[in-house]
Amino acid sequence: MPHKPSLRSLTGVYLRIGNTTFGGGDPTMALLQRELIGRGWITREDFALAYSLARVTPGTNVLAFCAATGARVLGLAGAIAAVLAVTVPSAILAVLLTRGFETWRAHPWAMAAIGGTIAAVSGMMWASVWLLVKPYLGLRALLFSGGAFLAAWKFHVTPVPVILIAALAGYLWTTKE
Repeated sequence: MPHKPSLRSLTGVYLRIGNTTFGGGDPTMALLQRELIGRGWITREDFALAYSLARVTPGTNVLAFCAATGARVLGLAGAIAAVLAVTVPSAILAVLLTRGFETWRAHPWAMAAIGGTIAAVSGMMWASVWLLVKPYLGLRALLFSGGAFLAAWKFHVTPVPVILIAALAGYLWTTKE
């Protein structure tokens, strides 16, 4: 059974990770996975469920994820603290960066820095995928991950049908064993 941290400790983790991780939700979720599971505040199964549900919710996935994991750890207070800790400082930073981009976009060095950032973020997203799939490695994980990738990339299938089909296939695969 996971142990419960103080609200201050939980908020501190979301504040530190949410506001020092760049590249969107996936890198943030990967670091939160290490912290929340590593500290014993949430189980791997609860983390995976929160991640999966956050991916199908409308709006910003990382906010849904933080609300779900914060709620799982400390209820409503945890959910509110997690969302505020992740959003308020980074929203201020986003406004400042957007204003700076308008000023710097004509400079080649600034555009080169943005290109490097995009490459690094892609690597962090792959690391997040690996951390989520690794515990479930096997034929099923390979087929479902590969199938979902192909459906989204090659056939432009939206996430909801892909997830529903994977859920049904996972259920049917389990009931056959």
